[in-house]
Amino acid sequence: MNDPQHILALVPNWLGDAAMSTPALRALHNKFPNAEITPAGRNAVIKLLQDLPWLAEGIVLPARPNSPALLRAAFSLRPRARDLAVVFPHSFRAALLARLAGSRRRIGQARDGRSLLLTDPVQPHRRNGRIEPVYMVDEYLQLIAPLGCEDDGLGLQLAADPTALYGMRTKLEPGRPRVGIAPGAAFGPSKRWPAERFAQVADRLASEAGAQCVLLTGPGEEAIRDAVVHAAKTNFTTLDGCPDGIAALKAAVSQLDLLIGNDSGVRHVAVAFHVPTVCIMGPTSPAYSTGPYERGRIIRIDVDCGPCQKPVCETDHRCMRNISPETVANAALDLL
Repeated sequence: MNDPQHILALVPNWLGDAAMSTPALRALHNKFPNAEITPAGRNAVIKLLQDLPWLAEGIVLPARPNSPALLRAAFSLRPRARDLAVVFPHSFRAALLARLAGSRRRIGQARDGRSLLLTDPVQPHRRNGRIEPVYMVDEYLQLIAPLGCEDDGLGLQLAADPTALYGMRTKLEPGRPRVGIAPGAAFGPSKRWPAERFAQVADRLASEAGAQCVLLTGPGEEAIRDAVVHAAKTNFTTLDGCPDGIAALKAAVSQLDLLIGNDSGVRHVAVAFHVPTVCIMGPTSPAYSTGPYERGRIIRIDVDCGPCQKPVCETDHRCMRNISPETVANAALDLL
């Protein structure tokens, strides 16, 4: 097969996974520098990847499309998917979309009964016959290794929109440490440390380090945002009034000295901008998300029921409840 000229990248559905796919997307560009690489995925993810210089303009796909919507999406992708489709998501639907889009070569993980839809099924990492979690950056790089793509070792990469960056800088005060507080997690409530504890940490950092605390919440997280604000004594800088939430998020994170948050997508946005993190991790396995590019601290405790990987805790949430505000604040002060 000649070098592909039109590459479709069906990108991951979650912000954090999409950020962790950027080393693989860049490796595709490095291997095929003359190809047009088009990312396609959910709206928030396409906005996250926007402004990366080696990607074409992204295509927004409907979330969980029915059959007619899937066919319409496949038809719209055909001009961008002629030579190669890289299927990052694990779902059957994503592999089917690549097949319907007419890509001559389709590469993705061989799982969930979808191998027949792929021309180049790649076996997931297994131990004793069971799929074993690996750092998602490594999984995505292993996925494209059969194409001859190699890791350049530069890690995660995102770009901030200049207009959003200018607007965010007007909100920030010179001479103060800038600390992001990210209390949400789209995966589910099991990943969320209590809102009042984030407030206690913010109060201590404002008092002892003079920090300007930037509250990073998105659509659907209004109740979490309000709970943190009402429990805190310090005043937060927020993303309120910013016209594009994802662009504002990237701009804000790129200007931070430290991010404190749950094991969520914002954590990996910070890694992509080389911002140190204090990650509060509960029910999820660190094997999926912990790699060599992150600076800072991961705070977690071993519990007999974890890591359970469940979005809703079925017991007493001890994996998060037993992490104290003092522990998190001390780690943040050490890093600042």
